[in-house]
Amino acid sequence: MQLRYAFRLSPDAGQRTALARAFGCARVVFNDAVRAREDARMAGQPFPTAGELSRKLITEAKRTAGRSWLSEVSAVVLQQSLRDAETAYRNFFASLKGTRKGPKLGPPRFKSRKDPRQSVRFTTNARWSITGSGRLSLPKIGAVKVKWSRSLPSTPTSVTVVKDAAGRYFASFVIDTDPAADQARMPDTDQIVGIDLGLAHFAVLSDGTKISSPRFLRRAEKKLKMAQRELSRKRKGSKNRAKARLKVARAHARVADARREFHHQLSTRLISENQGIAVEDLSVAGLARTRLAKSVHDAGWASFISMLEYKAERYGRTLVRIGRFEPTSQTCSTCGTVDGPKPLNVREWTCSACGTLHDRDHNAAINVKTAAGLAVSACGASVRPGAIPAQREETGSHGFPTGNRAA
Repeated sequence: MQLRYAFRLSPDAGQRTALARAFGCARVVFNDAVRAREDARMAGQPFPTAGELSRKLITEAKRTAGRSWLSEVSAVVLQQSLRDAETAYRNFFASLKGTRKGPKLGPPRFKSRKDPRQSVRFTTNARWSITGSGRLSLPKIGAVKVKWSRSLPSTPTSVTVVKDAAGRYFASFVIDTDPAADQARMPDTDQIVGIDLGLAHFAVLSDGTKISSPRFLRRAEKKLKMAQRELSRKRKGSKNRAKARLKVARAHARVADARREFHHQLSTRLISENQGIAVEDLSVAGLARTRLAKSVHDAGWASFISMLEYKAERYGRTLVRIGRFEPTSQTCSTCGTVDGPKPLNVREWTCSACGTLHDRDHNAAINVKTAAGLAVSACGASVRPGAIPAQREETGSHGFPTGNRAA
């Protein structure tokens, strides 16, 4: 499978200028491709092919006075920008036809130079390399200093340089991993665990373990409010407003990084200790429309479950999602009696049939494990019929933290 390894970059002033030039050229080529296709659509003509766009928007455009500066960046960057536009249209049409999973996608939009997040991608054809001193050598940019948090397990197939909203630079490498080697790294275990995700506790396990919720956003809310208030008082278009915007973005980045780190550590621990894991298929989008929206987003359940999915795939574990309408909080885990719905303020309840006193979350975690029906053989392999393994299209950790967080 493929994973992304992200590392922090520290470009100097000249390299930041060169990267800004590359970001701008890639953005212009992308916008030109979208404009060419929109013009063809409005004129009732067939869309120009990728080859025609490459010749017109890159090769011929470099010879014109208005686009001669495209020659100042690597041609691979411009070609990859065209591919991004092609992929965006392909996903849009697949979404219209209903052949693409997930929410409906709209047509590609023009990229703005005011967007604080910019990126360019270099493939093997760009002849980028990692120098002997550990720097990342990029064509027409130079050897950029990298903060390596760990070594790469294999030779990367591509690298994407990203500048985020907080003004930080990252290098994201795409790595092809060896499944056999990854699974050999995990200790043998026959443990199975059910997980009940919540807000009072981030997760309660079927063995009774309770993992408290860090509430990163809530803890940083006071500083965020002060930074946002300062931003609102700055005159639009001024340099002071740009500085204040960067301060707000960095405050949010610290919260996101801390949450991502917590998710990675917990998911790796659960995958390492258990052969089978069962979780509920929560409707995060629905819960985000309630009065608990801020707390739901602060918990980041969807991100945590996606990490469990790709790590289970990578290390040969089994992850099962049970239906969101399974009455795990209403069912007695001792006798199986469904005791009816209960308001959120009820944290303990007694079964009307057998008289067992239940902790609401622990009881739900046991029912999640039971509903999944996981069974593990002596050799550690899952023998449950119809188990749902993690999807192979998961490609690893998303986002660009302050170091590699792929494992």
